[in-house]
Amino acid sequence: MTLLHSPRIVVALDYADAASALALARQLDPKACRLKVGKELFTCAGPAIVEQLQALGFSLFLDLKFHDIPNTVAQAVRAAAELGVWMVNVHASGGRRMMETTRERVEGLSHRPLLIAVTVLTSMQQDELAELGVQGTLEQHVLRLAALTRSSGFDGVVSSAQEVQPIKQACGAGFLTVTPGIRPASAAADDQARILTPAEAIAIGSDYLVVGRPITRAEDPLAALHAIRQEIGEVV
Repeated sequence: MTLLHSPRIVVALDYADAASALALARQLDPKACRLKVGKELFTCAGPAIVEQLQALGFSLFLDLKFHDIPNTVAQAVRAAAELGVWMVNVHASGGRRMMETTRERVEGLSHRPLLIAVTVLTSMQQDELAELGVQGTLEQHVLRLAALTRSSGFDGVVSSAQEVQPIKQACGAGFLTVTPGIRPASAAADDQARILTPAEAIAIGSDYLVVGRPITRAEDPLAALHAIRQEIGEVV
């Protein structure tokens, strides 16, 4: 079964060293998943880890959640584009000028990564937003940031799967949703507060599912990956 966005599983390589990340990647199949490199791994291993994982055939989501003045973020995203990453993200709360400057800075490149913005971290809950002075509900804040992201010319957002449907309704079916906090029913929630199973997330319209520990800590990571792919109908 071939899907438009296949492969839709993005495996989070939340490791503190390159050797561990590469060891896990070698147990997976680049035709069956993409990989996510976050702050810890990138800080420890640098751009070399991106190049090493790409050499194994994987498409990479560089999850550094840039949030700074417009020129600084735009230059950082341009550098990521020149590394050849498939997707890169910023914080939507950085504002319109930051996102528009970033989009403009990569438009003329031969390789333009997907540009994604973080709305509200999936570890956050309503009371924590209130402490930050955010008015209204968590969902209202997510939708405000998603609409800002879309009008700034980005491709989509990172958000909880629980907000996917209202985001799609507000921003259109083609506006991508990348959803962490994905846990098979048998897995522990760990530090995620707003979670859904893979099948639930796909059913409500999630485009890409970020999965970490249920795969990376499995006795057989490739088997765990294929089980999730089967759950979402990506393999028969």
